[in-house]
Amino acid sequence: MDQPIPIPGEILAEIPKPELEEPKNKMNVWLKSLGSLALFLVVGYFFFRHNWIWVMVLTAVVVFHELGHFFAMKFYKYQELGIFFIPLMGAYVSGKKQEVSQKQSAVILLAGPLPGIILGLLCHFISAQMDIYFLEKVAWILVFLNLLNLLPVYPLDGGQLLHRLLLDNYNIPGKIFVFISAGLMIWIAISSGFYPLLFFPFMMLTRMVGDLQHERIEKKIEAEGINLMRTYEELTPEEYWKIRNAVIKYYSQFKDVNPSPPYEISSKEDQIITTIQGLLQRSLIQDLSLGGKLLILVIWIASFAAPFFLDLSIGSFF
Repeated sequence: MDQPIPIPGEILAEIPKPELEEPKNKMNVWLKSLGSLALFLVVGYFFFRHNWIWVMVLTAVVVFHELGHFFAMKFYKYQELGIFFIPLMGAYVSGKKQEVSQKQSAVILLAGPLPGIILGLLCHFISAQMDIYFLEKVAWILVFLNLLNLLPVYPLDGGQLLHRLLLDNYNIPGKIFVFISAGLMIWIAISSGFYPLLFFPFMMLTRMVGDLQHERIEKKIEAEGINLMRTYEELTPEEYWKIRNAVIKYYSQFKDVNPSPPYEISSKEDQIITTIQGLLQRSLIQDLSLGGKLLILVIWIASFAAPFFLDLSIGSFF
């Protein structure tokens, strides 16, 4: 009963695989983005005791940071892009791309904090020349929040950067790094009393459990002689129906779907296609040389020198 069902290639040659749906309506994505921004502003308004000025400043800093990620991802042809805000936490850019490049990932991760740090330093020097106290405060928010984001803790940009440069998502050191980061986040949340931070380790550990399940199923499917190192568009109809049968067999949420033949589209076909897409080409393209990695690490380390250019100390700011 556990044996894969044979599928005659000559029959499948006449049975097309389901076509991918068009990307989600861009208007729907941006409506969700605006909705999350509105919630972010409302929660921030009450958290900062009705101080609209600093709520708007912090929101502008977060938006500027995320736009850096957004335009970098757009440049590298990511699809279904959107910016989503998490109250009291920040925001993130969502997008899809079949192939994940180490070099592109590094550029995208740095494109968020580096422009913010540079803008913060620029604001500081303008403030020093014109003696604008408010602008100096803005400079420190820009520098401080973006440097905080570069700390080597997953899922902050700095943690993701080191993870992509030095570790593989699917090796043991990579999993240990994520686990330690989650533990550190839990400790910071509890010791600071800022319990909303627990959201991040919860999501990190949930994703790790899902990835482990995905890995086990990938190995089972590949053991059946199925090649997963390709895009959905590259799949032949025969390969699609073979992978579909394996997905039905190994994923409990599809246990009520009949395997093929007969080659019939299920009411859960969209979910099956999404699952198949998640199984295909999940490895990171290692396209950075040792020199490239060292250059990015130097840029990352050099970023932490930014506060030394500021006259205002962290203590005086707070």
